[in-house]
Amino acid sequence: MKMVVCGAAGRMGQAILELLYREKDLTLGAALDMGADIKKGVETGEVVIDFTSPEATLAILKEVVFQKKSMVIGTTGFTVEEKKKIIAASKKIPIVLSPNMSVGVNVVFKLLADAAFALGDAYDAEIVEMHHRQKKDAPSGTALRMGETIARARETTLHEVGRFARNGVIGVRPTEEIGISSIRGGDVVGDHTVIFAGPGERVEITHRAHSRQNFARGALIAARWVINQKPGLYDMMDVLNLK
Repeated sequence: MKMVVCGAAGRMGQAILELLYREKDLTLGAALDMGADIKKGVETGEVVIDFTSPEATLAILKEVVFQKKSMVIGTTGFTVEEKKKIIAASKKIPIVLSPNMSVGVNVVFKLLADAAFALGDAYDAEIVEMHHRQKKDAPSGTALRMGETIARARETTLHEVGRFARNGVIGVRPTEEIGISSIRGGDVVGDHTVIFAGPGERVEITHRAHSRQNFARGALIAARWVINQKPGLYDMMDVLNLK
């Protein structure tokens, strides 16, 4: 199967290419970066893997839809309107969209859903994420997905109960609140800790990424899976059969 890797000069692009060259069933059609001919690049492959920026992703997606290929999107930081464009495109082609391609992180998503349901509002939920100093969006897409997962298990939405900053005299913490704190510094690949703080005890679920190889491996797993799917919007929970 031939792959097109977008954002090839970036950290994630390099990790995917390094792993791709070791895979016997996968070959590289094109490695695209800034200024590349998107049309010619997409023509060379069957599945497009994208780790770029929201604006670049949507431009690439438009060509992928036109050529009726499959796509794996690991880019984060999309606005609501940009996500709507991805949803519209998924009615024509199969797309895997996930803020985190790591197998371990997606298992954590599953654990969080179970923990949030079992513990309920009696346990305050707080999420702390740390990434390298170059990361542009905050909170991370993974932290947002964690918050959404907890909110869904509690039959609410992160939009209603999410708290993304605290400063000054803020008053007593609301029971239903889900806090997300972002830290940036150094070359941290990605650390996420979810804290359920209850009466007399605390439950913590942590995932630490030591390298980008785990994200790259997940992206290739998603690419192998998505090419056999009907048009639709999927995520890694679908790919790994965790739903």
